Amino acid sequence: MAMKRLILRLFTSLVIVVLSGLPNEILAAPYYEGKVIQIIVGFSPGGGYDRMSRMLAKHLPKHIPGKPSIIVDNMAGGGSAIAANYIYNVAKPDGLTIGAIDQGLAFGQLLKVAGVKFDARKFSWVGSTGVEPTILTLRSDLPYKTIEDLRKEKKEVFLGSVGKASTDYQFPILLKEFVGINFNFVIYPGGADINLAIERKELDGRVGSYSSLKPFIERGLLRPFVRCRVSVQGIESLPVDEDLTNDIKGKRLMSMLAAPARLGRPYIAPPGVPNEIMNILWDAFAKVVKDPELKEDAKKNRFEVEYVSADEIQRILNELFNQPPDIIEEFRKYIKF
Repeated sequence: MAMKRLILRLFTSLVIVVLSGLPNEILAAPYYEGKVIQIIVGFSPGGGYDRMSRMLAKHLPKHIPGKPSIIVDNMAGGGSAIAANYIYNVAKPDGLTIGAIDQGLAFGQLLKVAGVKFDARKFSWVGSTGVEPTILTLRSDLPYKTIEDLRKEKKEVFLGSVGKASTDYQFPILLKEFVGINFNFVIYPGGADINLAIERKELDGRVGSYSSLKPFIERGLLRPFVRCRVSVQGIESLPVDEDLTNDIKGKRLMSMLAAPARLGRPYIAPPGVPNEIMNILWDAFAKVVKDPELKEDAKKNRFEVEYVSADEIQRILNELFNQPPDIIEEFRKYIKF
């Protein structure tokens, strides 16, 4: 009997030693085995957030132990606020729901908008696929060549937007106020609808991330005019919005507005996802942006991919929410939802 107990103890010890020596991904593999991850895109199909998410759905599974299937669903509305509200309040914190939301959506919370039913700092941030400088572009067939041309223009310049909660509205509204450009806005369901309207010459231009608009710039449909303080290769020489005004308040507000550009194309999960599950997703996101096959697909789609960690996203959000109350109040005057 004593010998049997000794053998059992030795066997148990051996199992513990073997399991403790296995990589974490092997131990975690059963969790995602046979499961389906849903990526909810807060915009209609065809835009930059949608295309990036579909590339992730293709390449991310091989970097997640258990190789789950990934599907992409679109939940457009409110500049992605509807999707964010759903993920925060409805989706289960089980690591099976991920959201792609607008980089500037946290402003809705900062400005205490009634329709915002989330705390951006409490999301389980997965990470971002790269920084995304914001730029203003106009149709190349229009007579404008410089910012001074736009300043002199008396007629309204019509830009497409997906809503006041989106960067494509917030960026030009500060240019209108502090640089003196006569912008007006037409609201569309998503970026693809705006692009089609520009093709049809129903709009003069749009604001967006450089990666999304780069294909249209390269084929000569759009001409870039202004960028935020964040830059990447190819737009370094563009005028920076903050440099176009002498108004100190305007410069400060434009600086705040540039913070989301550092978030790029962020991905969220519901609050309260266990750390052991988030560790798997963080590791997978960090790996997938280095995946040669993803990079090849990204190149075809004119995307630059670069991992922005959840910790960095949290740091950027903390900077934003720790602004003095009087500055936030000024920000509220111009950034509307």
